[in-house]
Amino acid sequence: MRVAAIQSDLEWEDHETNRRRLADRMWAAAAAGAHLVVLPEMFPTGFSMNAEEIAEDHDGESVQWLADQASTHGLHVCGSISMRSPGYDKPTNTLVVAGPDGEIGRYAKIHPFSFAGETEHYSPGRDFLTVPITTAGGEVVRTTFFVCYDLRFADEFWATAADTDLYVVVANWPRARRRHWQTLLTARAIENQAYVAACNRVGTDGNDIEYSGDSMVIDPLGYALATGAMTHTLVLADVDPAEVADVRTRFPFMADRR
Repeated sequence: MRVAAIQSDLEWEDHETNRRRLADRMWAAAAAGAHLVVLPEMFPTGFSMNAEEIAEDHDGESVQWLADQASTHGLHVCGSISMRSPGYDKPTNTLVVAGPDGEIGRYAKIHPFSFAGETEHYSPGRDFLTVPITTAGGEVVRTTFFVCYDLRFADEFWATAADTDLYVVVANWPRARRRHWQTLLTARAIENQAYVAACNRVGTDGNDIEYSGDSMVIDPLGYALATGAMTHTLVLADVDPAEVADVRTRFPFMADRR
C-alpha cells in the first residue's frame, strides 16, 4: 500500500483556503499512486484553541470534503478537525478517515495537550480507531490512527499493536521540539514493529509558532523510508503488511511484554 503525507502550511482558521490548497495537492498524491493520503492535524484551520468558533458539525463541511476527495480519487484520506461530537461537553480534536466507498471513521484525540491548555477547550476522546484498508490488489493493511500529543503515550500504541500494521500520526508539532517528534516516531515504530506514517505542518501559525514538518514514513525496524522538512512537499512510501509479520516472526519481542 502506498502512503502519501501532504506536508503543507495552513492559513489561520481559514477553512476554505486550506481545503482548496490541499485539494490541489491531492491530485499529485493520487497521480503518484497513493492508497492513503494523510493531512496535518486540524487541516481546515491549523491548530487553534478557538474551539467553539471553529468547531464543525459531526458531519460538517470538512467531513464531507474528505468524503468527496476519497470518492473522487478512489483512495482513503484522513486528517483531524475541530468537531462538535455527540456525547462530549466540549468540541473534540477528531481525526476523520474517509474511504472511497463512502465509509467514514472517527477518532477523537485521547490526549489533549494540557501543557498549552488544549484540555480547557477540547474534550478527550475515549476509543481507538483501527481501519483495515484494502488496496485494489487485495492487500489489507490494518491502520491505527493517532493525533499529535498522543505520540508521547507509548501505552496507547502498545494497546493496539497486535492488530496494527501501520500507525498514522497527524500533527501540528512545533519546530522547537522537532527532535522529540523525530525520536518518538522512530521509537513507536521500533517498539511495536510496525510502520509509522506521520504528517506534520510547516510554516507559522497565528501565534507565530514555527513548524518544520519532518513528515515521514518509518519501517518496522525504525528506518525512515521517506522524509520531508521545512517546505511544502509530498512524502511518499510503500508499506507492506507481510514485512510487519516477518519482522515480528524473526524478532518476537512483543511476546515478552508484561
